[in-house]
Formats: sequence, structure tokens, C-alpha cells
Amino acid sequence: MGTIHTKGIFLDTNLSQIYGMLKRMMAKILVVDDEQSVTDLLVYNLRKAHYDVLVAANGIEALSLARQIAPDLILLDLMIPEIDGLDVCRELRKTSDVPIIMLTARGEEVDRVVGLELGADDYVCKPFSVRELLSRIKAVLRRLQPETNKHTSTTILHGPGGMQLDVERRMVNIEGNVLDLTRLEFDVLHMLLDNPGRVLTRERLLEQAWGYEFVGDTRTVDSAIKRLRAKLRTVSPQAEAIVAVRGVGYRINP
Repeated sequence: MGTIHTKGIFLDTNLSQIYGMLKRMMAKILVVDDEQSVTDLLVYNLRKAHYDVLVAANGIEALSLARQIAPDLILLDLMIPEIDGLDVCRELRKTSDVPIIMLTARGEEVDRVVGLELGADDYVCKPFSVRELLSRIKAVLRRLQPETNKHTSTTILHGPGGMQLDVERRMVNIEGNVLDLTRLEFDVLHMLLDNPGRVLTRERLLEQAWGYEFVGDTRTVDSAIKRLRAKLRTVSPQAEAIVAVRGVGYRINP
């Protein structure tokens, strides 16, 4: 193993290899935005936070890079050229469950709801706080680690209609039928099954699902529940036992 001597300091020639290994261990984030000022701000702060960052300026580049590099997370602006952010999200969800945080203008509430229904994990409104964005990125990436997702010692949770929720494998099975759920839908169902008969507020469901204090429209959880109910009902009417408690939240009947 060779060394380089300079001004009394010995530098191991394997340092470059170690650096390369560390770089590979960093989470890869794909930034998709066509505003140069926003891109520069994101790239600077993400690299400062030790993320490996790549950039796409339009929807076609975004889909191509996402398939090539398999990023750990995508920051996706909705208003991008060639293919808009919603269509990019829709296309990605056909083959990938990569976490997606949408970047939206404050007036795009309908697009935010549609994006979440397509399977986006979160959204941040422009103009945004870099600190808040970094916090949300950490929360989303942290949820990908199985050991941090286990807030119960039970591996399999049972629900109505023969429902079985596998906590570790993040799978829901009803009489041999595996449900195709988004992360938010799975986490909401997980919490309801983990608290059978108890009413959970919208705020609690969102805070637990996102992993931090949610700031935004709590109707997001109503949208997730609506989709969840439809998917459960399609497989088994008996499994759709989620009850809305007006003005409070939701519970699932044991």
C-alpha cells in the first residue's frame, strides 16, 4: 500500500478509493426543474448536506436519468417542459416506487392532490424553505429503512375480511390478493390496524405517515383514505371497514 509524503503528513493512496466508496454510500437525489436559479439553490444545498445530486431540466431527461441511475429520491417540479411532472410521476410509478417529492406553486392545489394520488410521497410549495425541504427529504429517506418503520413488535397485523398486513415486507394480502398501495396508503392502513377501533385524527395520521409535523392541507389524508377504501372494496367488501368520524378523523372496525 503506497503513501505520499507531503509536509510531514502521510496520505494513504487508498483515500481516493475510500472517498469513492463513501460517495457511493450517499443517497442519490435527482433534481428535476427547468428554473436555473432553483436548480442552483437545490444542488448547492443538497451537496452541502452530503447528497449525490444529478439534474434534469425536462420530463424526457428526468425519465431517462431515473432509469439509468436509479436515484434514491426525486425532487420533481410539476411545471417542466416536454413532459410535465404529473406525467413523469405517472410513468415512473408503472415500474418504480422511488420516493418522489413534488415541487409546486402555491396555487396548484389540484395538481398536488393529483400528484399524491399518482403515488408521490410528499410536496413542497414554492417558494420553499431549504431547511424544511431537507427535513422532508430526511423523513422520506428514513421511512425507507425497515428498522425505523417498525412502531409495533407484531410482524403481521390482521384486519377485517381476512386482511393481513406484513409490516416488514410492507405488503397487504386479502385472501390471496396482494393490494397495490402507495407508501402513504400503506402507512395510513398500518396505523389504523395498529389501533383497532380507536379514532385517529387526520393530523396524527399525516404526522405519523410523513415522519414529521405536517404543515399543509389535512384533506390529503381524506384523499388517501378514499383511494384506500376503493382498493379494499375491489378485493373484498368486508375488508373495507374504515369509518369516518366527522370533524375528527378515522378508525377501522376490528
